[in-house]
Amino acid sequence: MTNTQQLIRAVVEADSPARMIAAVQKLAAAQDEAAIPTLIAVFGYNNPAAAIAAVTGLTQLGEVAVPQLLEQIDDYNYGARAYSIRALAAIADPRALDVLLASAASDFAPSVRRAAAKGLGNLRFHKLENPQRQQAQAKALQTLMFISQDPDWSIRYAAVVGLQSLAKIPELQQQILAKFAEILANDTEDSLRARVQLAQKQVLG
Repeated sequence: MTNTQQLIRAVVEADSPARMIAAVQKLAAAQDEAAIPTLIAVFGYNNPAAAIAAVTGLTQLGEVAVPQLLEQIDDYNYGARAYSIRALAAIADPRALDVLLASAASDFAPSVRRAAAKGLGNLRFHKLENPQRQQAQAKALQTLMFISQDPDWSIRYAAVVGLQSLAKIPELQQQILAKFAEILANDTEDSLRARVQLAQKQVLG
């Protein structure tokens, strides 16, 4: 039995929340591709600290974890789904674009939508060739603009965070700044308005 197999067994056999957290942390630290399915499975164990450790491990593994994260997104457990989206957002691989678009726009769980919105702004679009890159950027912008008008202020807040990141793309900056001005003119949520003002300062330097 390899070291990674032993670490996986420790996760599977953990008989308390504390032991689960410790086992997941050790498995994540191993940085072995063989651990990916087990780390993803941890998202569904109802142990937030262990799930966060799994997100960290998958994020550090990077692009190699993306295909399995996309394949194994949990359609039934929104908590597990939120952790998968957080990992995909942190890795920022553009292969996650369609999942992030759909999650940000229409998932029923606010935690999933917020994670996806923030992730959309940070995708590594430079990995795509034109015209695919421009199409992907336009889709991300359209979705973030749409959810910046969501009834839930926390979704609007996440949209602003995503838009701020997306404004690093020169061709999109003016549209995003115009949206920020529109939000300031119309939105009455103080925390959101403060976040927009911060975003404006960051974008304008």
